[in-house]
Amino acid sequence: MEAKREIIFDKLVYSCVFEKHRGNEEFIPEHFLGFQLSGETHAFHADGSTIIPENTIVLVRKNQLIRTIKYPSKSGKYQFLSITLDKETLQQYALENKIAIDKKYAGKQKLFFEPDDFLQNYFSSLAPYINKTKEATPRLADLKIREAIELLVQSNPDFKQILFDFSEPFKMNLEEFMNQNYMFNVSVSSFAKLTGRSLSGFKRDFTKTFDKTPKKWLLAKRLDEAYYLIKHKKQKPADFYLDLGFENLAHFYASFKEKFGLTTSQI
Repeated sequence: MEAKREIIFDKLVYSCVFEKHRGNEEFIPEHFLGFQLSGETHAFHADGSTIIPENTIVLVRKNQLIRTIKYPSKSGKYQFLSITLDKETLQQYALENKIAIDKKYAGKQKLFFEPDDFLQNYFSSLAPYINKTKEATPRLADLKIREAIELLVQSNPDFKQILFDFSEPFKMNLEEFMNQNYMFNVSVSSFAKLTGRSLSGFKRDFTKTFDKTPKKWLLAKRLDEAYYLIKHKKQKPADFYLDLGFENLAHFYASFKEKFGLTTSQI
């Protein structure tokens, strides 16, 4: 059965699958709070990977790239519920509650934790909307998002440094960032935003750093890694081409032959 991704109300998304499902690369533009109702999510990101087990709450920070694999539970069902904590609502909340931060959060990129009674009950309160026994008005949807923010701040005061940091992303070290994230198949504009640059500024800095355009460098970098995996790790292209950002095997094989003058089997 295909993956089911349903928007229950604006900013609340329910995902359900009944067999292992590989998600696409995603650019996360806003913070979100998620609850793993059943099954497991394996998330791959620049810092490595994170396994989100059943009955776990995860707070995912904005402005990053993530790839996921969804695994159903033994009962055969995967369920994940996420609610977006958008910038506009967070700014209004901070204004009303006189919240101002004086330093950035310096902890881990991913934060997941066992839910306390309040957060557990919060997600339980969303069940009627998932089951379509109750309809959420725009006002009620806004209140549910604010409730999530309040519960997060109460559960861990350090979350204020994440949620209420409204500064623009600063310019990141381009060489370091790209070498960590080249395998994500996202647009050049997403890479620009993630590194704190305009699209034109990103292309200009990229050419200065790598002496190539972003698209040419990305293709060459992915192909070099593929060569290494085939020759030294004895892996088959079908097992890794998606992980390296290629959309299909035909494109991979053609690009590989063009760059190295050999087929993968000849390697």
